[in-house]
Amino acid sequence: MVSGLQNDIDEIEVQVFSGDPAVSRRIYELSREVIEFQRATRPLLGMIDGFIAGSAKYGVDEELESYLRDVADHAITVVERVGGFRQMLQDILVVNSTLVGQAQNEEVRKITEASYAQSEEVKKISAWAAILFAPTLVGTIYGMNFDHMPELHWALGYPLALVLMGLVCVTLYVVFKRRDWL
Repeated sequence: MVSGLQNDIDEIEVQVFSGDPAVSRRIYELSREVIEFQRATRPLLGMIDGFIAGSAKYGVDEELESYLRDVADHAITVVERVGGFRQMLQDILVVNSTLVGQAQNEEVRKITEASYAQSEEVKKISAWAAILFAPTLVGTIYGMNFDHMPELHWALGYPLALVLMGLVCVTLYVVFKRRDWL
């Protein structure tokens, strides 16, 4: 049983470092088995010690008493190893939690970087849309074909509209460039 538990723990360690998502459940289940095994083996120490202590009182054969001491040594070894298994499983669970947390942090970092890059692109698109909106606005006003607009009959009306569109575009370009939007 002890070697089977050791084998399962070795397999779990491999699963943890390979990034298997189902390993947490397996660690928990094996921890439950180890606790049950520990509950079954720990009382054996007291019982065996009682047999050894009573062997002199009841005149037990020396060979049987030697055998009981050997069994007691094996029981102590098993109890200690099972306690070590329990600690190992707790440590493996902590390592697994750390690795999962690191993987999640890496994913969050990648998403954050992608979001930042997307935000930068949206700023550039918005800036160019604003720059292109200004001449569109001025052009649509002058494209309405009204007779009673003072600038229409003025000789410098058309050049003034072009200069105004250019000035607004250049001003917006400079403002956006200073704010690192372009």
